[in-house]
Amino acid sequence: MAACTASFPRPNGGGCIVPRRPQEPREGFIAVGRVLRPWGLRGDVKVEPLTDFPERFEPGSTLWIGGEQRTVEASRWRGNTVYLKLTGVNSPEEAERVRGALLEVPESERRPLPEGEFYEDELLGLTVRTMDGETLGEVVELLNPGPNSVLVVRGERGEVLIPFVEDVIRRVDLAQGVIKIELVEGLLTEGRPVRARFRRHRTRRQRRAGQGSV
Repeated sequence: MAACTASFPRPNGGGCIVPRRPQEPREGFIAVGRVLRPWGLRGDVKVEPLTDFPERFEPGSTLWIGGEQRTVEASRWRGNTVYLKLTGVNSPEEAERVRGALLEVPESERRPLPEGEFYEDELLGLTVRTMDGETLGEVVELLNPGPNSVLVVRGERGEVLIPFVEDVIRRVDLAQGVIKIELVEGLLTEGRPVRARFRRHRTRRQRRAGQGSV
């Protein structure tokens, strides 16, 4: 079962990054899914997973939606989406009221990741420096153009794109708030035209995934 990830994989490790959305989880909570739309006549909802852990949606699991605690009564996967029946949502009208809402869990329930893997919000805001000590800027966004994810770094050079691969990423120090990289030939290409190409590629990937899961 291939659920799109909410964590940042180790270099060359595959997986994908879920980009930040305008809607953010409440303070002290993390988002594990987003309601796409109502489904059926019982109040089921179609959900886009925002987590690496599909067991979050197993029957009996507890989720928060709109500040209220709900229990998963039933779930079934279809492609990259999951269909949930939640307590307290018992009609298409009630399901419509939670369209677009985030499914949340407390931050204290965040699952630990293996060494070398990071959650998206752990990387956003980190300072990127070369092994020679040059500061390139701050990570402002994460892109997923293909098998390897990309850091969008903004600084004095403008906006540059740093692939998260072993040849480039040498160290991620969360305690110090720093990512150390190795400069390779052609790495610091001006970002805008490359970034635009990544965005189009990412959009196509998302659209195909959506069509395949209906």
